[in-house]
Amino acid sequence: MTYTQTSDPTIREHVQAWQKLDVDQQLALFWFIYKEMGGSITPAAPGASTVSPEIAEGLFNQVKELSHEQQLQVQRDLINKVDTQISREYGSLGDTTKLLFWYRLSQGMDNGTIIPVPSDYQLPSESKALFGRIQGLGFEQQITLFRDYVSPMGTGAKAGAEI
Repeated sequence: MTYTQTSDPTIREHVQAWQKLDVDQQLALFWFIYKEMGGSITPAAPGASTVSPEIAEGLFNQVKELSHEQQLQVQRDLINKVDTQISREYGSLGDTTKLLFWYRLSQGMDNGTIIPVPSDYQLPSESKALFGRIQGLGFEQQITLFRDYVSPMGTGAKAGAEI
């Protein structure tokens, strides 16, 4: 499925800045956003009418069964668009389902079933500045930003592998 990314230049600028960070900084920024703003973001992903919670949960459960090192690699592979089975499955999801999948990963990080960000990790200044700008966006802009960020991750599904 495809999502038409917003024409809002502010959102595009934020997404591009996020994508320019190295992969581990991107993951850490996502975690810090979840920790700081999860309460306001949470209702948007699970409650959306286009979301497929069973599919997001199934993909999450695949990741949950892996070792922590493999879980981290899956997340890196999604961002880097590495062609793996999980990356193809993810790539065939709708954007709201992708958002729910990342939300579930964040919950898993919170409860220890998914590899957590080290407790002493500090965002580098560039990531911290972007985090501050994201916090300053309105709720709808934040949700659009998150969808635009998670949408291009993963790889395209192979023929006959649509989910």
